[in-house]
Amino acid sequence: MEKHAISEKGFLMPYPVVHVLFFLFCVGAVALYAVIGPLSRRELSPRDTRKLLLLVFVGGLSTLLPDIMAVYNFLVNDNLGHSLVGSIPTHSFLFSSTAILFGMFVGYAAYRELSKAFYMAIFAGSAFVTHLLLDDIAEGGCAYLYPLYSKPISVFSIMDTGFADAGGLFNYLIISFVSVFCVFIVILMALFALNKFGFEFIYRTEK
Repeated sequence: MEKHAISEKGFLMPYPVVHVLFFLFCVGAVALYAVIGPLSRRELSPRDTRKLLLLVFVGGLSTLLPDIMAVYNFLVNDNLGHSLVGSIPTHSFLFSSTAILFGMFVGYAAYRELSKAFYMAIFAGSAFVTHLLLDDIAEGGCAYLYPLYSKPISVFSIMDTGFADAGGLFNYLIISFVSVFCVFIVILMALFALNKFGFEFIYRTEK
């Protein structure tokens, strides 16, 4: 059974459902963990349910935005080309501004509070970047830093850098830290935003 679709570059790319599930079950795991108890006890109010559905909507759509051109090209050009909007790579931090603005708009429309809109924008941005990370694994890199650096960069290939290739212990430690930090910061963004919407994952000291 096929698990991937073919992009216009000839590489394998994860199907949209994989992107959504990756975000919800990996990055959004704290939210799922937080609601399992109330769900099992049927304690969620209609307001809580609407909040959850809103977060799923924003996160799910934001994580699919890098492939938005695939829809247009499929309908108009009969192909799945999805990597560019004009000259701008859709799989870049620059294009993540679309998710950030989308999250901010939805957050403000739903809550009429700038602070909630800001945190929804962070949540949407983290969802967008998870798409890039998953494509990084499948395709071997994304143009994260466009227009500062136009060539694809692979965070996960950097993780595989050996001690000898790094050129010394210090360089090896720096490379290891930077590559893992890229994944950590995305998860932290989501946790930070979710905390402002009522989700908590805290340490409790034992008495």
